[in-house]
Formats: sequence, structure tokens, C-alpha cells
Amino acid sequence: MVTPAVFAEPDGLAMRRTMGRFLTGVAVVTTEHDGEQYGMTINSLTSISLDPPILMISLNFNTRTGDAVLASGRFAISILGAKQEAVARQFATRGGARFEAGSFDTTAGGLSVVAGALSQAECKVVHQYDIGDHQVFFGQVVSCRDRDGEGLAFNAGKFGSFRDFNHDAMPWTF
Repeated sequence: MVTPAVFAEPDGLAMRRTMGRFLTGVAVVTTEHDGEQYGMTINSLTSISLDPPILMISLNFNTRTGDAVLASGRFAISILGAKQEAVARQFATRGGARFEAGSFDTTAGGLSVVAGALSQAECKVVHQYDIGDHQVFFGQVVSCRDRDGEGLAFNAGKFGSFRDFNHDAMPWTF
């Protein structure tokens, strides 16, 4: 006999714990508006389309970075490597001077990206939606680059890295 599972109402804390079990990568999203730089750590990043290349990011309402992305219509992302936990923490702190420490490269469009990140992409916003307590931005990638390395991972409130079980690489299916 199967025992019925017990589920709870999905309040904010329950959702945070539930989705916190989903291992994600860590990225920094940056933008510039009226001569000021903005940025924050995110793990709500996904590739939506390859042709045209579209990324999606999701940012809480009432963040300076989200407001600046909305106003500027553009953003860049830096997917962090396993040794860049300090950068993730720097950009995750509320307030503060996020760009005063660390090394940054500049995209062709003038946006800062984290130097040494595994991947970097510059995007122009093509759609924006307000959903729940977040702003969701779809950005068409106008330029990107990547390098080999181990990615920074986030799971259950902790940083770590992906552990390879010595499997063969999955072939690209496209």
C-alpha cells in the first residue's frame, strides 16, 4: 500500500526550501543606466532559444539592478567559475559598492562583465513581463564568449562545484 505524501501550502519559505534543492549555476547580471553601473548575483538564468539566441533572467521587483535593466533595455551576464564565490557574495550583498573591488572586462556595448568568468554575454531586452514578485527579462544575445573551467554551483543555500562522475561528455544534440 502506498502512503499518501504530505504536502504543505507553498508560502515563501516553503518555496525557497523546495526550489533551493535544485542545483543551479551562479551568475552576475550587470547593466548601466545614466552613467551608473548596477549588478547583482542571480541563479535564475536560462537559455530560451538558440536561433535567435535568447536568454531569460528573473529579478525581484524593487531592485536597483532590475529597475536599471528595465530603463536601459540591456544587460550582460557573467557565469561564474568555481573559484569566484567571493564575487558571487560581493554582488549578493544589498547595497554597497559592488564594482569597487574585483576585475571587470567591458563588452562592445560598454557593459561591465566579471573578468575570468566562464561565460559572458551581452543582451538587449526584447520582452519584459511582471510575474508574481519578479520582473522577467528576455534578452537577445548580441555577443558572447566562453572559456573552459569548472562552474560555481549553488544548492540549499550553499556554494560548491559540480562533481564529474567520470562519465563521457554528452554529445550536442543540435
